[in-house]
Amino acid sequence: MNQILGGMMKNASIFTLLLFFVLSINGNAQDKFQYIGSKKCGACHKSAKQGEQLKIWEASSHAKAYETLKSAKADEIAKGKGLGKAVEAKECLACHVTGHGKDAKMFDKSFSIEEGVQCEACHGAGSEYKNMKIMKDHAQSVANGMTDYKDEAAIEAQCKTCHNEKSPTYKKFVFKESWAKIAHPIPSK
Repeated sequence: MNQILGGMMKNASIFTLLLFFVLSINGNAQDKFQYIGSKKCGACHKSAKQGEQLKIWEASSHAKAYETLKSAKADEIAKGKGLGKAVEAKECLACHVTGHGKDAKMFDKSFSIEEGVQCEACHGAGSEYKNMKIMKDHAQSVANGMTDYKDEAAIEAQCKTCHNEKSPTYKKFVFKESWAKIAHPIPSK
């Protein structure tokens, strides 16, 4: 009986170590993707042929999200919540800055929080899919960190991480209407 229990304990220990190893690899998989910032994304996404996505983003509220935290109105709202200055409050920055709260090593030197809610807030950290060859292959892009833009439910869930009742300035959020306002497809040929 002791021999059987000893064998089971040994197998359980090996299984536990193997499980820990697999989970640690999967848990760190996202860490290899770095945020590169809208300027790098925009280098390829600004032409008319590409749909002028950079221009569309620059005109959006997302591009100005960080800047809004510098306003007296933002400070008034933050103060009302007991948060101090809005531009310094993690509760505000969580939705007004792409990647806020992530490990510093996940940000390329080209990334700037001042650019607000950038491309990668929706599309995923771009360091590993920014290459044109990878970007042209949907499956490869997703495997390299891009959010699957074909998964509308996942996109809506991502939007609702900020566009929800927790926001002190929440306005009814209708995904399809909001999505249409920020649409930036590549024009068909």
